[in-house]
Amino acid sequence: MEIMLILTLALLLAWPLGAYMTGIFSGQKHWSDKVFGPVENGIFKILGVKASEGMNWKSYGIAFLISNLVLGVIAFLLLMFQHVLPMNPDGIGPLSWDLALHTAVSFLTNTNQQHYSGQAQLSYLSQGFVIVTLQFVTPAMGLAVCLAVLRGLIGGRQLSEEHKDADEGEERDLGNYYQDTVRAVLRLMLPLAALVALLLASQGVPSTYQASPTVPVVEQGQSLTEQKIPLGPVAAMVAIKQLGTNGGGWYGPNSANPLENPTPVANAIETIALVLIPIAIVFMAGGLLRQRGFARMSLAVMGFLSLFCVGAAIYSEQQPNAAFSGLAEQAGNMEGKEVRLGTDLSALWATLTTQTSNGSVNAMHDSLNPVAGLVTRSGMLINAIWGGIGCGFVNFIVYVWIAVFIAGLMIGRTPEIFGRKLEKTEISWLGVLLVLPSAVILTFTAITVAIPAITGNSNPGLHGIAQVFYEYTSAFANNGSGFEGLGDNTPWWNISCVIVLLLGRYLPLVIPLVIAGLLAKKRQIPVSNGTLPLHNLTFGVTLVTVILILNFLSFLPSMVLGPIGEALELTSIAGDLK
Repeated sequence: MEIMLILTLALLLAWPLGAYMTGIFSGQKHWSDKVFGPVENGIFKILGVKASEGMNWKSYGIAFLISNLVLGVIAFLLLMFQHVLPMNPDGIGPLSWDLALHTAVSFLTNTNQQHYSGQAQLSYLSQGFVIVTLQFVTPAMGLAVCLAVLRGLIGGRQLSEEHKDADEGEERDLGNYYQDTVRAVLRLMLPLAALVALLLASQGVPSTYQASPTVPVVEQGQSLTEQKIPLGPVAAMVAIKQLGTNGGGWYGPNSANPLENPTPVANAIETIALVLIPIAIVFMAGGLLRQRGFARMSLAVMGFLSLFCVGAAIYSEQQPNAAFSGLAEQAGNMEGKEVRLGTDLSALWATLTTQTSNGSVNAMHDSLNPVAGLVTRSGMLINAIWGGIGCGFVNFIVYVWIAVFIAGLMIGRTPEIFGRKLEKTEISWLGVLLVLPSAVILTFTAITVAIPAITGNSNPGLHGIAQVFYEYTSAFANNGSGFEGLGDNTPWWNISCVIVLLLGRYLPLVIPLVIAGLLAKKRQIPVSNGTLPLHNLTFGVTLVTVILILNFLSFLPSMVLGPIGEALELTSIAGDLK
C-alpha cells in the first residue's frame, strides 16, 4: 500500500510540474518571468552573455563543455585547500589530490560517487559551496542539453518568420545554453529544493552550521564514554541530492543514516523526490515537441520497465538471505537494511535510485539478494528508465532513434523521426553510443579484476566480480551508488573512475546533441500513410524489445559471472544445507 501511494503521488505531482517546465522553457511569455526575470538578467550581465542570442549545436556544445571545465577546476582547488579556508569549525584536513580530483569530477558529472565519508572528510565550505552548488548546477546543465536535443528534433527554435523558412542544410537555433541552465536552477531546482528542505527539516533532519556537539554515550561503563554527533545544513543538501538525481549524501551511509532519513514520512518524501523531475521531463517533452502521443508512449514504456523492475526487486528481498538457510528464522533479507524501513521500501528505493541515476541509498546494495542486485545493475545499464535529469530522456531518445532505424528497415522505408530522416551519419554516431558502455565498463572491470593488488574487493568469487563491475557501471551511468565492500579510496580506483565518469557523462550528451543538430537542418517530410507512428502500442513494444535485447546481448557474460552465477551458487548451497 505504501509503495502504491508513493508511486501514485510521484506521478500526480510530476504532471503539473511537467506543464510548468513546458512553460518556462518554451520561449513564450510566462508568469514566472515577473518573479525570476530581473534576477536572471542580473546573472547574465555578470556572466557577460546575451541570453537572447540563439546557438547552433556546435556553439551550444562548446558552451556546455567550457562551463563544466571551469566549474571542475574551481571545485578541485577548493577541495584541495579546504583546510586553510573558512567554515571549517571541526578542523578537517585536505583531501589527497586523487580523491579531490575524483570528488570534483564525480559531482561535476552529476554522478556523486563518493570515495569519502562526508561528515568526516569535508568541511562545511566544501559541503555547502562545492558539493551542494554542483548538485544544483550540474543537473541543470544536463537538462539544458536535453532541451537543445528536443528543439533539434523539430527543426530548432523558431524565433522569427524568416527562420521558419530556413534552407535545408542551414544551421538551426537550438536555444541559448546559459539561459536554459540559469532558468533550470532558478525557476525549477531552487524553489523545489527549498520546499523539500523545509519538509525534511520538519521531520528532524538537521539544518545548522554549528560545530558538531559532543555528548555522553547512552550505555555507560564502556571504553567509549562520549561521542561526537556530526551535524550541518543536512536538510538542504538532502533535498537537492534527491531532486537533482545527485545522490551524494551528507553522511557516509547516505539516507540509511537516521539523521538524514529519520521517519517514514521523510523516507516517502525522499523517494518521491527521486523520480519527480525525471517523470515531469516526459510530460515536458510532450509539450515542447507538441507530440502528446509520443509523451504518452514514452511514459508507458518507462513505466512498464520501472514497475517490472520494482516488482522483481521487492520479491527478491522478501526472500530469506541464503546465509540463514536451514535456520528457524526464514524472514525477508534484512541484511544491510534499516529495521524502520524494512525490505519493501528499501527495495523500492534501490530500484528507483538506479533507474534515475540518483545513486542515493537507504540500504546497502552490497547486501541485496542476487536478483535485486541484477535489477539495480540493469537500471544503470539501460540508463533511460526515467534516468538522470535531462541525460535520462536524452538516452531514451537514443533508444527511440535506434528503434526507428530498425523498424524502418523492417518495413522497407528510410527511417525518420518527426519528418526528418536518419541517414548514414546519424546512424554512425548511434553506433558509437551502442558500443561505448560495454567497451568502457568491461575493459576497466577486466583490468581491475585481473590485478588483485588494485582490486580492493571484500568478497571472493562471483560477488567480488559483481562489486567491481557495479562500481564502474555506477560511474559510467552517472549514478554514484555502490555495492560497497570495496577499498575504493586508492589512486587506481579514483583515477580509473574519473576516466569512466568523463566518458559516461560527456559523450552520451554531446553525441545526441550532434545528431539533433544534424536532424534540425534537414527538410521536414510531410506525414503520409507510410510514416511510422511513434505513439502506438506496436512501436512501444518494439522500443521495449530493442532496449532489452541491446543490453542483454552486451552484458550477458558479465551477468552470468556476477548476479546470475551468484544466485545459482547460493541456491545450490541452500539446497545442500537442507
